[in-house]
Amino acid sequence: MKMVELGGSNWIGRRPQRTVSPDDFEDRIGTIEPMAYLPLGSGLSFGDCRSNDRGTLIDGSRHNRILSFDPGTGRISCEGGVTLHDILLRAIPHRFFLPVTPGTAFATVGGAVANDVHGRNHHARGAFGNHVQRLTLLRSTGERLVCSAEENADFFAATIGGMGLTGLILDVDLQLMKVPSPHIQRHVIRFGNLDEYFARVERVDEEHEYSIAWIDQLATGRRMGRGVFLAGDHADGSCELPDVPKRLPLSVPFALPFNPLDTMTMRAVNEYRFRRERPAETVSTVTWSSYFYPLDAIGSWNRLYGPGGPCQHQSVYPSENAPEITARLLEAARRAGHASFLTVLRRFGDIVSRGLLSFARPGFALTLDFANRGEATSKLLDELDRIVVDAGGAVNPCSDFRMSPQTFAASFPCCAKLEALRDPAMMSDFWRRIAHI
Repeated sequence: MKMVELGGSNWIGRRPQRTVSPDDFEDRIGTIEPMAYLPLGSGLSFGDCRSNDRGTLIDGSRHNRILSFDPGTGRISCEGGVTLHDILLRAIPHRFFLPVTPGTAFATVGGAVANDVHGRNHHARGAFGNHVQRLTLLRSTGERLVCSAEENADFFAATIGGMGLTGLILDVDLQLMKVPSPHIQRHVIRFGNLDEYFARVERVDEEHEYSIAWIDQLATGRRMGRGVFLAGDHADGSCELPDVPKRLPLSVPFALPFNPLDTMTMRAVNEYRFRRERPAETVSTVTWSSYFYPLDAIGSWNRLYGPGGPCQHQSVYPSENAPEITARLLEAARRAGHASFLTVLRRFGDIVSRGLLSFARPGFALTLDFANRGEATSKLLDELDRIVVDAGGAVNPCSDFRMSPQTFAASFPCCAKLEALRDPAMMSDFWRRIAHI
């Protein structure tokens, strides 16, 4: 049995978690107690959906083989502990790419399924689970379930976005996307306020495979919600950038004893971020790693947030009242004296997610990253929850460590169905908290 430290804000000062390998877990089948385990991928989620303090984590990263890859069709089969980076290294030479990717390539495939992650192209491709063809699920009873949209469909839907609670994902069949080049022709489009953003976002999405916007959360008055679209498409086959970009390893050596990302600092940083982009649209070709995974180039980047580390609030709300709700969320954070280091706004499309508890749904999603300041931050997050739920939206459980059961139930009305399909041996601190178990 090993011990593992989970990084992130709400884990600072907490004891390491016990871990076992998937093989050890399988060897214990028949003697497993209820709620004793939880599968773990790379452990990169912000919230406590990845922790089981009263039990043991199953370290899925120890099963990390690519089982097969068809360079003609782009169909890949791999164990749950394979990282997205591993898949890209195998697929890119054959001009295939992940159809959906989150903001880190270090996530495992099993974790991407369990969180049903989304990316910058939800309007075009949906969420990660929309591209899963089949998966194998190991239950604590010893049963191996082959799950797809046609076979064991209830477990298939519950496992996609099920946060690891239905069992251990052994392997996944994933359909990749054919691309002319892995690199991105990036379109940078500056806008002066929220009204300009909402006036332009649908056209930007229609014209580009990828679309996301950075927002200046601290801007006020006529400049409120100003920011920059970072749209993009895969470059053509003549792109001469190296397929696998080389980077010097950088790392933050230690956490500072204070929060360097306070409001005054962030006002200056945001002013620079906005002013460095030209008013007119600019187009350039950038590497896939710099476009999709800028933070992967910085080891232990969470230390930049000071002694409390980072915490994240990610929400989605209906399109019809999105301008008003976005403004209220930004204003609530400003009023509470919290500066968001990375504020991202995107539009989710109409592609229906396959997961029972998938977060991504039609509407607009706002992500706010704060330095954790304890009680003051918890109060702010509670207020943000209320604004979103009252608007008919949802809060992402994979980014959460303190939402109430009422907020979760309002965000995911069918959560009782997951409890009915949950493997009795699987439990997380998040599920114990929101389900009162």
